[in-house]
Amino acid sequence: MENYQTRVTPAKEDAVAALKDEFKEYNGFIFTDYRGMTVEQITSIRKALKKDEAAYRVVKNRYAKIALKDLEKTGAEDTMKGPTAVALVKGDTANTVAKVLFNANKDGVSIQVKGALLDGKFMSADEVEALSKLPTKLELIASLMGTMKAPVQKLAATLLAYVESKGGAPAEAASEETQN
Repeated sequence: MENYQTRVTPAKEDAVAALKDEFKEYNGFIFTDYRGMTVEQITSIRKALKKDEAAYRVVKNRYAKIALKDLEKTGAEDTMKGPTAVALVKGDTANTVAKVLFNANKDGVSIQVKGALLDGKFMSADEVEALSKLPTKLELIASLMGTMKAPVQKLAATLLAYVESKGGAPAEAASEETQN
């Protein structure tokens, strides 16, 4: 019995090189099973992810494994079985990308997250789902700014009430008097 060996052709080498070049631009990879999805659904996910500078790419498992291995991004080999599409993540938008994928699933798209490779660490599907439920960076910043702004607003309201209680004119009335 002879051992079966895949013949490496220039076309396969080019496909792996192209995938590797694309993967270099991203620091996170969320692996999904796209079985049962329509072309329109995949296109819809791609459009939603484009807003976060992310991409959604159907890949050939063998090529993706080789490209990730060459980039020293290992740990997700077991997730690349069956039909696989990868959400490619840039920067710190992983939870936003995960939200898009899980929201698509809630909207009736038959997408299943298999796992992720984020910042060099493998995450299970449950961990990616938990990540998707965290607030985004912008939401956290807005919350922080609101918290920081509250004491200043309270001080301004207290000072205004004090001035008015002493018989001083409100700021609007004072500015009208100076204009007359």
